[in-house]
Formats: sequence, C-alpha cells, structure tokens
Amino acid sequence: VEVPVAAAMNAIKGEANTVNRRRHWSSPLDASLFANSVSRTTFDAMHAAVTDSLPDFRRWMLAKAALHGHPGALPWWDLVAPAPVSAGNVSWDEGLEVVRTAFGEYSPTLGGLVDRAIEERWIDAEPRDGKTGGAFCMPFVDDRSLVLLNWSGSAESTQTTAHELGHAYHNTTLAQRTALQRRLPMALAETASIFCETLVVEAGLARLQGPDHAAERLALLDIDLQGSNQVVVDIRSRFTFETEVFARRQRRTLAASELSEMMNDAQADAYGDGLEQATAHPHMWLLKPHYYGSHFNNWPYTYGLLFGLGLFSRYREDPEHFRNGYDTLLSRAGMDTAEELGAAFGLDVTDEGFWVASLDVVRARIDDYVELADRFR
Repeated sequence: VEVPVAAAMNAIKGEANTVNRRRHWSSPLDASLFANSVSRTTFDAMHAAVTDSLPDFRRWMLAKAALHGHPGALPWWDLVAPAPVSAGNVSWDEGLEVVRTAFGEYSPTLGGLVDRAIEERWIDAEPRDGKTGGAFCMPFVDDRSLVLLNWSGSAESTQTTAHELGHAYHNTTLAQRTALQRRLPMALAETASIFCETLVVEAGLARLQGPDHAAERLALLDIDLQGSNQVVVDIRSRFTFETEVFARRQRRTLAASELSEMMNDAQADAYGDGLEQATAHPHMWLLKPHYYGSHFNNWPYTYGLLFGLGLFSRYREDPEHFRNGYDTLLSRAGMDTAEELGAAFGLDVTDEGFWVASLDVVRARIDDYVELADRFR
C-alpha cells in the first residue's frame, strides 16, 4: 500500500504547506507550537535536552540487547520485547490495589477516584474479540470519564490503568470550566496521566528493593524504559522525519521509496548505535496516523512525559505546597500557556536545565537497569 499512502502523505503535507504559508507561519512547527500553547524558546530548550540524552537511551538499548542474548546492538523486533525475567502475573484486583495505594499516598481524593471509577462503572477493562487494542480516556457527563483498556495481567497493565485514571482525574478538575476552557492542547493533556503513572512506578521501585526483588525490579524498569524510549527516542525520529518531509514537499512530490529512505535516516539519527540499523523499520511512516492528521502531533508526547516528570520532582521537594496548587494547575491547562503553567510551580520551562532535570529521572532508571541487567546476562 506504500504508493497510495505516499500519495496521501504528499497531498496532506502539500496542503499544509499552502495553508501555513497563507496564514504567514514561518514554519509548520510554529503552527504546531501555537496550537499547543508552547513557545519556540521552550521547544528549543526541550529539544536540546533530548538530543543530549540520546546516548543514555542507547546505553539502555545495548544493555537490553545483551540481556536478550544479542552480542551488539538491539534488533528492532526486541525494542518492546518483555524482559526475559519473570515479573509475575498481576490480577485485576491486585493491580487496582497497587494504583489505589500509590494514589492514596498522594491524596485521599486521588485514591478515592479508583473506587469511584469502579463503583460507577467508568472502566471497560476486559479483553474480548472485536475490541480495539490500546487504552483511552474521554470525558463523559459532568465530572465523569469513560476509560477503555485491555487488562493483560501485567505490571504494564497496572501502569496503563494509572495513566488513564490520571486523565480521568484531570477531567474532574476541568468539569466546572466552560467547554472552550476544557479543550486541552496535546502537549498539556498528558500532564496528569504522566504524573499519576509516575506515582505508581516510583511506588513500585520503592517497594522492590534488595536482591530478592531484583527480577521484579528489572521487569518494572524494562516496562517503564520501553515507554520512555518510545516517547523520547522514537518520537525524536518522527520529528526529524516530518521536518524533512515538509521541507522537501515545498519543492516537489516525494516518492514512496524516498519516504522510506528518509525514515531510515531519521531512525539512524535518533537510535544511533543502540539499534541494529539493518533491522530498522523503513515503513514506519505508513503506520503512524499522526502524520495524516494534525501536523507535528508527536513531540507533544515528549513534552507531556518530561513536564510530568518535572512536576513529580517538584512534588517530592515540597509535597504540601504542591498539593495545594496542583488541581488549579490542571484546571487551567486549557487556558494558560505552557510557560504560565510551569511558572505557577516555580518551573522555568524555557530553561534547558528544567528538561535536563526531568531526563535525569530517566537516566537514574537507566543506570539502575544497566546494573541489574548485567546480573541476569
């Protein structure tokens, strides 16, 4: 299907170039930043910090490759392979208890959301024939949400549940806002979900201490770092690819083979020697619907992850002060700019140092993973 899909890519990006030019945007990225209430200065600071972090993610990939018995770089097909150590099966009730406990340690209100979601039947968690994969949360009536997920009995499912209930909590803070004020830019829509997922991950890491829990800890870190690698490194490749598509489409139509070459180049730039390049995925441009809808709809996920981690770091520094302002911050996510929301907690998102500090949380987990993986090789 690469030829008709390439035709769609050319048509959509060509139209976007024309519309952006008529609207006097200097680049398609500027239009995306405006739509997400993020300044170019903030984006450039985040992008620079991400670039500096790529060697750390490559260390993780090389450690994961060795764990899976590969002598060199990690093959593409093992990027999201589960760690070859048992994390144990997690029942639905056990997973809910993990989420409830982590949320409750933050606040009774957040902890109570888990029970309310169950009692009011917000969640469709059972896998069944014909049900779509993945997970999703949408606002429903008043401050209620509807959550779709597919429980697989794993630590990953537990984190996904925390993530989606984080969106549901965000929706409760937006319920009293007007319809326009409730519309969230993509870069800020992941704030509560990442924060809540981080609560669960950090609680799990705190619980799984000592040699008796090494395998479980490694499995938990593996799940977490797979997600971070996807959101930081793979999305970096997508951003590089889409930037080049827009630039070349200004001049001419692009062939399917050219798009695949550009995708390979973008992956090589992002993954580097951490990925076995001969196994890279040249047709990733066909598989991501983001390219065919809103433009540059990938980098906001990176922003959401790192902003959420930055908020978590601020929470650990002063929990009481953080709790007093957090719900107000969430309720204003459709009203304030990214810079204004950061400033409410004394965070300067225009400063590269903020993004470096967020990535330091991931680096610490990579260090932990590398040390543990060496024991199980």
